[in-house]
Amino acid sequence: MLWPKLAKRLVSKPLTDRLAAPPEEVVQALAERLEATARARLGRSLSIREVDAGSCNGCELEVNAMAGVLYDMERFGLRIVASPKHADVLLVTGPVTRNMREALERTRECTPEPCWIVAAGDCAADGGVFKGSYGVESGVGSVLQVDLVIPGCPPSPAQLLEGLLSLLEAQK
Repeated sequence: MLWPKLAKRLVSKPLTDRLAAPPEEVVQALAERLEATARARLGRSLSIREVDAGSCNGCELEVNAMAGVLYDMERFGLRIVASPKHADVLLVTGPVTRNMREALERTRECTPEPCWIVAAGDCAADGGVFKGSYGVESGVGSVLQVDLVIPGCPPSPAQLLEGLLSLLEAQK
């Protein structure tokens, strides 16, 4: 009974819908605004260090999608760096768990000025669905001074890009 169903699923098409590409004119306008703002503010591209403070990985999937071929954040002048010593922005996802609090604080201490803290997602904003759990401190704002909150569960790559752009434009 199981084998006929399995064989049928192996040869059939996936049940997922194709992802709708964002309008090219919107993406191009966003790219121009981001690049101009980042260059004017920093003289170079914006470096981002992503920190998972205890999330369900939904927001990390969206950050990876932002770095993928569809959104390609590198063309916007944004790049993910491996070390906080090279970062301008700490993009924190997930609620701050008790085990990650010290690591998050140390990461902030290693990041040179100017450093902006961005809380991406509802969990990073206030703990989200994990609020009140025994292993969760709260949102990022309880540990670090947050400069920008990008709401959503999880926020889409377009929302993340818009949020980073608004952060740069607000610094003028």
